[in-house]
Amino acid sequence: MIIQSLRMAFESITANKIRSFLTMLGIIIGVIALVVLVSLVSSASDSVTAQVSTLGTDLLTAMVLDDKGYPLRLSELDQLATNPTIGQVAPLTQTVVTAKHGYTEEAATLYGTLPAYGEIYHWQMQRGRFLKTTDIDNSSYVAVLSLEAAEKFFGQSDPVNETIFLNGRGFKVVGVLEEDTSLMSVMTTSVKIYTPYTVLVRTSGMRGISNFIVTPANPKSMDEAEEALNAFLMRRFKEDENAFFVFNQSNLMSVVGTVTDMMSYLLGGIAAISLLVGGIGIMNIMLVSVTERTKEIGIRKAIGASKGSILLQFLIEALVVSLMGCTIGIALSFGLLQAATLVAGGLISFYLSFRIVLIAIGFAVAIGVLFGIYPAYKAADKHPIEALRYEG
Repeated sequence: MIIQSLRMAFESITANKIRSFLTMLGIIIGVIALVVLVSLVSSASDSVTAQVSTLGTDLLTAMVLDDKGYPLRLSELDQLATNPTIGQVAPLTQTVVTAKHGYTEEAATLYGTLPAYGEIYHWQMQRGRFLKTTDIDNSSYVAVLSLEAAEKFFGQSDPVNETIFLNGRGFKVVGVLEEDTSLMSVMTTSVKIYTPYTVLVRTSGMRGISNFIVTPANPKSMDEAEEALNAFLMRRFKEDENAFFVFNQSNLMSVVGTVTDMMSYLLGGIAAISLLVGGIGIMNIMLVSVTERTKEIGIRKAIGASKGSILLQFLIEALVVSLMGCTIGIALSFGLLQAATLVAGGLISFYLSFRIVLIAIGFAVAIGVLFGIYPAYKAADKHPIEALRYEG
């Protein structure tokens, strides 16, 4: 009986192609709105999450706001690193310098740090090496260049073992980093140079450490590491919690997830309204179809068709219209997302989420049943004699 009802549903739909398409149009637009909007947010969310994760989700960033006249020293960070819950500790002090090589002169950001800094961020070298412990201990005038800085000052030639002048002081280039595509790189200047922390302090006259990063000994013990860091800083700055600030970067991922989830729900809700409007269109056309086919219903009832079979036929017809509209909408959504990826120039890859497709199909089925049940019941409830008398 279901197969027969499906066949009759397709015959009814194809008999009025333009009207059937216009009925599906509301569902098509609703599905496109739901799938495309939510997929755009989901794809953008994944891209942002991937970028944020490059900053490190198991990092603690500490900033000294008031050193009480006693700047934080490197030896004290070494003491902090002995805590069993703490993994690696690395300061990051920066200043702007004038970098020069040959006839090229450019403002650059000079960072003073330790070898652990590169290890924490898992930096890869294109040429040469990163900073070593001996560079720190000996206050060696060595520099590691970002790829952009190397290309700007040295072009295509190998800068390793060459000299670059920073504020007039010669630094031996010992390495070049691989290209940095992280979110932090986008937010900062591309001309970056790294030198031993001890050298930067000596040449810039900076007093103490104002920023440093900490990793936990075990990624699962972030809370313990944060407690140990806070306790260390509280002791160091005489129990003044306003003298420093500790930021747990795992919280950033939670914030990003919360924001993108809210956007998905909001846009999904708006798109669901479009589907409801499409459902109203289905109910309207099905009521018209019931009226037009009153005599057919009377004949079917007169030859023995049950109320249930009439109800099933019209309900299946409404469901088929809804699902056909959903299928077309999903196909068009896929094309639109591919076009959006091309427009984005590869910065974000927009994809069709299988979960969203299932949600769209579920919505289409629900709308087909919800808005098809009343017309189907009205058709099934017709009295056969009155239906046969109907002249339309």
